[in-house]
Amino acid sequence: MSRHDRTLGADGNRASLYDEITGKIIAELEAGRFPWVQPWSKATAKAPLGLPKNASTGRAYSGINILILWGAVVQHGHPGQGWLTYRQAAALGGNVRKGERGITVVYADRFIPEDEKRRARETGEDAQAIPFLKRFTVFNTAQCEGLPEDITVAAPPPPPGLIEPKVEALIDATGIDFRIGGDRAFYMPARDYVVVPPPHAYFEPINWHRTALHEIGHASGHHSRLNRDLSGSFGTKKYAFEELIAEMSAAFCCASLGIVPTVRHADYIGSWLEVLREDNRAIVRAASQASKAADWILSFLPEASDANDAGDVDAAEIDRRAA
Repeated sequence: MSRHDRTLGADGNRASLYDEITGKIIAELEAGRFPWVQPWSKATAKAPLGLPKNASTGRAYSGINILILWGAVVQHGHPGQGWLTYRQAAALGGNVRKGERGITVVYADRFIPEDEKRRARETGEDAQAIPFLKRFTVFNTAQCEGLPEDITVAAPPPPPGLIEPKVEALIDATGIDFRIGGDRAFYMPARDYVVVPPPHAYFEPINWHRTALHEIGHASGHHSRLNRDLSGSFGTKKYAFEELIAEMSAAFCCASLGIVPTVRHADYIGSWLEVLREDNRAIVRAASQASKAADWILSFLPEASDANDAGDVDAAEIDRRAA
């Protein structure tokens, strides 16, 4: 078994990794902290706001790995959001400093057991694949030495004056029916439109943009777009799960656009905990769906390139290929 990556072979080991990830998220939520809303103030975080990226390929991490690596950046005070595998650091002419401890990220995949293949052959039914997680160890570029200078330099944040017009142009570019008015924000799945109160209803103007991104996140799940299950009524677990997706999707979009993420619906924390405690894979699925939603929304940015539209391949998969 490599020191850099590990495939979880036994069912118990696969379950334990889901349990490990879910347990950490539950502990954060029980403490009143939201892993998708990290404290990005200069007093608590040295790294600039943004999504974690593989420093070798430039590919952004997605899904649950965003939460894992954001937490590591804040916890350890790393100055940047760039990460490398041990082998990638060496390939760039550098190395991981002796004594440094890496962070475990994961890559999700599926496999079909032999007995399931046999059952499918005997019955003529489709074989059912079983999801599993694979571990990878990555290191922040600050934990390495001898790397090229351009690898370790963090990109400057966008000028504040450009952020709000950029969000408004993005909303228009999605083509979603976006209405301004009333006294509450919501998405109406049956009629496929978003309503957000006017900007002057918000104490901070940027909160209007945060709210808009949250509701656009819901709209991304319409059957004509990403086709998520939006049938849950208020108070149900389906509803709580979709709110979790929209919360994280908005946070990922905000971080990409230079807006500090905030929690829009902290009052759902009890519902989220119930969902996570019942299903140890729920947070991984929700984070994955949130990344897909954020990717869909951000694909409408004028500067979005085809290189960033690589489906749902995570940077951990890029790490796997490079390892």
